[in-house]
Amino acid sequence: MSIPILPALRCEAQANLRLALPIIATQMTFMGMSTVDTIFAGRLGADALAAVAVGANVWFLAFIVFSGMLMACSPIVAQHIGAGRPAVQTGSFVRGVLLLALGMGLLWMLAMRLATPGVLTVLALPPPVADDARDYLMALSWATVPFALCFVARNVAEGHGLVHTALVAGSFGFTVNAVFDYLLMYGRLGLPALGPEGCAWASVLGGWSMVAVYAVLYRRLPRLRALELFRPGWPRLGPETWEVLRLGGPIALIVAAEAWMFNVGALLMARFGADVIAAHQIAINVASLAFMVPLSIGFATTVRVGYAAGAGDGAAVRLRGETGMLLGIGFSLLSATLMALLSDAIVALYTESSAVAAVAVRFLYFAALFQFFDCVQATANGALRGIKDTRVPAWITITAYWAIGMPVALTLSLATAQGPYGVWWGFIVALAAASAGLAWRFLHKTARTGASARDRLAGDPGMLQNQRGAEQRVSR
Repeated sequence: MSIPILPALRCEAQANLRLALPIIATQMTFMGMSTVDTIFAGRLGADALAAVAVGANVWFLAFIVFSGMLMACSPIVAQHIGAGRPAVQTGSFVRGVLLLALGMGLLWMLAMRLATPGVLTVLALPPPVADDARDYLMALSWATVPFALCFVARNVAEGHGLVHTALVAGSFGFTVNAVFDYLLMYGRLGLPALGPEGCAWASVLGGWSMVAVYAVLYRRLPRLRALELFRPGWPRLGPETWEVLRLGGPIALIVAAEAWMFNVGALLMARFGADVIAAHQIAINVASLAFMVPLSIGFATTVRVGYAAGAGDGAAVRLRGETGMLLGIGFSLLSATLMALLSDAIVALYTESSAVAAVAVRFLYFAALFQFFDCVQATANGALRGIKDTRVPAWITITAYWAIGMPVALTLSLATAQGPYGVWWGFIVALAAASAGLAWRFLHKTARTGASARDRLAGDPGMLQNQRGAEQRVSR
């Protein structure tokens, strides 16, 4: 009996999207925190807004490194589940990682407090902005520990397929952050008006509130309660605990390489004037919002591939990775079309300046062009994380962004008539190189099982039903 591949892809796409959709909503809550901070700071004046913007960017550079390192928890836990390992054994691993995250958070805090004065001196900010930025960063340093713990809690829950936990915690944290932004920045209900520093303390409270929500969820949800994270005794740092750093280090390099490339691109825009800077910010914001979808599909693909890898099912690894990439490609066609056809309407939501709008619309055309490559690299990266392949992808990413894309951006923007558009050509080339390299890496790593996936579909008519049943058990 011959069963076509399309039903298997459809089945897997549904399983992937059941994980991805709540993750997309969670990502939006974290972007919402930054948006609310910006709105409240803007009402305090240009200096306050500049201080929060500078402080947030300094924080973000470290944030992505630590979050990338702890992202390794998800594929490790997913492979535990796929291999059928006891929940208590997985819980011992998680307890060790939480202790590791606590240490990393304290180290992150110390580094922030020691580095802040020097960083602000190098930036040569005006005195009022520098003072507010220093107060903001010093207060925000107290958020490092709760956010490090939240990284672990979120990735472990997602490794179990329990993606709604991060949405619940993130929504609660967003609410706490917004309320205390208002109270502490403006001095309401008898509280002191702390300005930008109050914004940072609101983030600290939002972080600890998410830790509290995760603690409740890990006590109440049966599959998380089975980990026995709150049992007596000191956590042990076993070999798998250190595997988080071995796998997570390259992941941190991957996310940092991409983020820093876009940050350098923004700095290059400064030489072309205020209108170009504003237009670039609009286009990047739109592209970033769109990127939340393939990024979330990539996270879901990590979990799905991790289950299959843990079970030793190479055919399912191949099928699930390919499905994730196809979902990314499908979304890229939609997002690129919308950006190209609705560019004027999208830009009009951000600005009334005709000069800014004219440049922003052209930038959006470039953003539409790189949608395909951005979606492929995000989902291919997710598939590779699922099989714990991070070192070679890190080198592929660094080479694509910094040895290929950035030289193109520098050359075209500084030495040709392309000007600011040359930076966007550099982005496109970088993402194209990364997507090609990462997709090749996954397909090459799973080449031996590609044919067997189709053989199993042809030889096992019950495979699709078994997949659905397994997915239902995992999602409970």
